[in-house]
Amino acid sequence: MTTTSRRLAALAAGAVLLVGGSGAARADDPPGSTSSGSPAPAIDANSPALMLPDGATLAPAKILDIKQIVEEEGGEQRREDTNVDVTFALQAEVLFPKDSARLSPSATARIAAIAAEINKQGSSRVRVFGFTDNLGSYEHGLKLSKQRADAVQLELAKNLDPGKTFDIRGYSEDYPIADNSTEEGRKKNRRVEVSFPRTG
Repeated sequence: MTTTSRRLAALAAGAVLLVGGSGAARADDPPGSTSSGSPAPAIDANSPALMLPDGATLAPAKILDIKQIVEEEGGEQRREDTNVDVTFALQAEVLFPKDSARLSPSATARIAAIAAEINKQGSSRVRVFGFTDNLGSYEHGLKLSKQRADAVQLELAKNLDPGKTFDIRGYSEDYPIADNSTEEGRKKNRRVEVSFPRTG
């Protein structure tokens, strides 16, 4: 790496540090100023402290996994997209009556919409995982969460192109996504998640 390249790499690293500081400029501040209004300190491009040591190299560039989460108001349905897969989480209350694994009439439309997305992606493997809150026994939660995952899988299969492989599990109260000490949190934890790989 040339001296100029080492200086540029170090300057880029130094710029990130400055932006992350407490006096970082806001988007509406003029260039070269910090949020306090005083000018940003000048950077000496020739400073030895900003140069990478001889023989040092920059790490290879990598693509970070970007996660986007969209949740309906009230949290009844949540969609999480990453570079690798797509996950839908449906609260149990929108799918089942209380303490039941029998799908409600309104559940079929939601599940059909998820099936359409799976078909659109062309995914061949689908994971269906059930979860409960921490009320009641762990064993009852295991049984109920698996029965609910099975019910969602059967409904999904009616709407999916042939040739899909399913992983179906019930996890009871394991892997909560919210605080079980409140009813709002428990409601989010009582859910069925459907996830599948991105193909595009």
